[in-house]
Amino acid sequence: MPILSAERVEAVLRKGSSACLDAHVAPRFQVGQWVLARNIHPRGHTRIPRYVRGHHGVVHRDHGVFVFPDSHAASGDPCPQHVYSVRFEAGELWGEDAEPGAAVYVDLWDDYLEAAP
Repeated sequence: MPILSAERVEAVLRKGSSACLDAHVAPRFQVGQWVLARNIHPRGHTRIPRYVRGHHGVVHRDHGVFVFPDSHAASGDPCPQHVYSVRFEAGELWGEDAEPGAAVYVDLWDDYLEAAP
Protein backbone atom coordinates (compact mmCIF):
# COMPACT_ATOMS: atom_id res chain seq x y z
CA MET A 1 0.00 0.00 0.00
CA PRO A 2 1.54 3.35 -1.02
CA ILE A 3 2.25 6.07 1.52
CA LEU A 4 -0.27 8.94 1.29
CA SER A 5 1.39 12.18 0.23
CA ALA A 6 0.37 15.48 1.79
CA GLU A 7 -0.97 16.70 -1.57
CA ARG A 8 -3.45 13.79 -1.76
CA VAL A 9 -4.84 13.96 1.81
CA GLU A 10 -7.79 16.24 1.05
CA ALA A 11 -8.90 14.20 -1.99
CA VAL A 12 -8.67 10.92 -0.09
CA LEU A 13 -10.65 12.31 2.86
CA ARG A 14 -13.35 13.63 0.53
CA LYS A 15 -13.64 10.25 -1.19
CA GLY A 16 -13.71 8.29 2.08
CA SER A 17 -13.01 4.61 2.52
CA SER A 18 -13.11 1.89 5.12
CA ALA A 19 -10.23 0.25 6.95
CA CYS A 20 -12.27 -2.98 6.90
CA LEU A 21 -10.55 -5.68 4.84
CA ASP A 22 -11.91 -8.65 2.97
CA ALA A 23 -9.17 -10.89 4.31
CA HIS A 24 -9.43 -14.40 5.70
CA VAL A 25 -7.73 -14.10 9.07
CA ALA A 26 -8.69 -16.49 11.86
CA PRO A 27 -9.86 -14.72 15.02
CA ARG A 28 -7.63 -15.21 18.07
CA PHE A 29 -10.49 -14.61 20.52
CA GLN A 30 -14.16 -15.52 20.78
CA VAL A 31 -17.15 -13.59 22.11
CA GLY A 32 -17.38 -14.20 25.86
CA GLN A 33 -13.66 -14.92 26.25
CA TRP A 34 -11.69 -13.14 29.00
CA VAL A 35 -8.73 -11.18 27.68
CA LEU A 36 -5.97 -9.01 29.06
CA ALA A 37 -5.16 -5.70 27.41
CA ARG A 38 -1.41 -5.75 26.94
CA ASN A 39 0.53 -3.22 28.98
CA ILE A 40 2.59 -1.92 26.09
CA HIS A 41 4.25 1.43 25.52
CA PRO A 42 5.25 1.47 21.86
CA ARG A 43 7.08 4.33 20.23
CA GLY A 44 4.88 6.13 17.76
CA HIS A 45 1.28 5.53 16.86
CA THR A 46 -1.04 3.33 18.93
CA ARG A 47 -4.77 3.19 19.62
CA ILE A 48 -4.77 1.26 22.87
CA PRO A 49 -5.84 3.68 25.61
CA ARG A 50 -3.52 3.81 28.60
CA TYR A 51 -6.39 3.37 31.03
CA VAL A 52 -7.14 -0.18 29.79
CA ARG A 53 -3.52 -1.41 29.57
CA GLY A 54 -2.89 -4.25 32.00
CA HIS A 55 -6.60 -4.75 32.73
CA HIS A 56 -8.95 -7.67 32.14
CA GLY A 57 -12.07 -7.51 30.01
CA VAL A 58 -14.47 -9.75 28.12
CA VAL A 59 -14.81 -9.88 24.33
CA HIS A 60 -18.28 -8.53 23.61
CA ARG A 61 -18.20 -8.50 19.80
CA ASP A 62 -15.90 -9.32 16.88
CA HIS A 63 -16.14 -6.50 14.32
CA GLY A 64 -14.19 -8.39 11.65
CA VAL A 65 -10.82 -7.82 10.00
CA PHE A 66 -9.33 -4.33 9.70
CA VAL A 67 -6.07 -2.59 8.91
CA PHE A 68 -3.86 -2.45 12.02
CA PRO A 69 -3.20 1.31 12.36
CA ASP A 70 0.09 0.97 14.27
CA SER A 71 1.93 -0.90 11.52
CA HIS A 72 0.12 0.97 8.78
CA ALA A 73 1.20 4.36 10.15
CA ALA A 74 4.80 3.18 10.57
CA SER A 75 5.41 1.29 7.34
CA GLY A 76 2.26 1.16 5.23
CA ASP A 77 1.81 -2.54 6.10
CA PRO A 78 -1.94 -3.17 6.64
CA CYS A 79 -1.22 -6.17 8.95
CA PRO A 80 -4.86 -7.38 8.78
CA GLN A 81 -6.33 -8.51 12.09
CA HIS A 82 -9.59 -8.73 13.99
CA VAL A 83 -10.96 -5.85 16.00
CA TYR A 84 -12.97 -6.72 19.10
CA SER A 85 -15.28 -4.70 21.30
CA VAL A 86 -14.02 -5.51 24.79
CA ARG A 87 -16.12 -4.80 27.89
CA PHE A 88 -14.17 -3.58 30.91
CA GLU A 89 -15.92 -3.29 34.26
CA ALA A 90 -15.44 0.23 35.64
CA GLY A 91 -14.22 -1.25 38.93
CA GLU A 92 -11.48 -3.13 37.05
CA LEU A 93 -10.26 0.15 35.56
CA TRP A 94 -10.76 2.65 38.40
CA GLY A 95 -11.17 0.58 41.55
CA GLU A 96 -13.55 1.57 44.30
CA ASP A 97 -13.91 5.11 42.86
CA ALA A 98 -15.83 3.65 39.90
CA GLU A 99 -19.58 3.87 39.57
CA PRO A 100 -21.04 0.52 40.67
CA GLY A 101 -22.22 -1.61 37.74
CA ALA A 102 -20.73 0.71 35.10
CA ALA A 103 -18.65 -0.60 32.20
CA VAL A 104 -16.63 0.75 29.29
CA TYR A 105 -16.47 -0.81 25.83
CA VAL A 106 -13.23 -0.31 23.89
CA ASP A 107 -12.48 -1.51 20.35
CA LEU A 108 -9.10 -3.25 20.34
CA TRP A 109 -7.04 -5.03 17.68
CA ASP A 110 -5.61 -8.57 18.15
CA ASP A 111 -2.11 -7.22 18.80
CA TYR A 112 -3.36 -5.28 21.83
CA LEU A 113 -4.76 -8.38 23.54
CA GLU A 114 -3.68 -11.67 25.04
CA ALA A 115 -5.69 -14.50 26.56
CA ALA A 116 -6.40 -13.88 30.23
CA PRO A 117 -4.52 -16.21 32.58
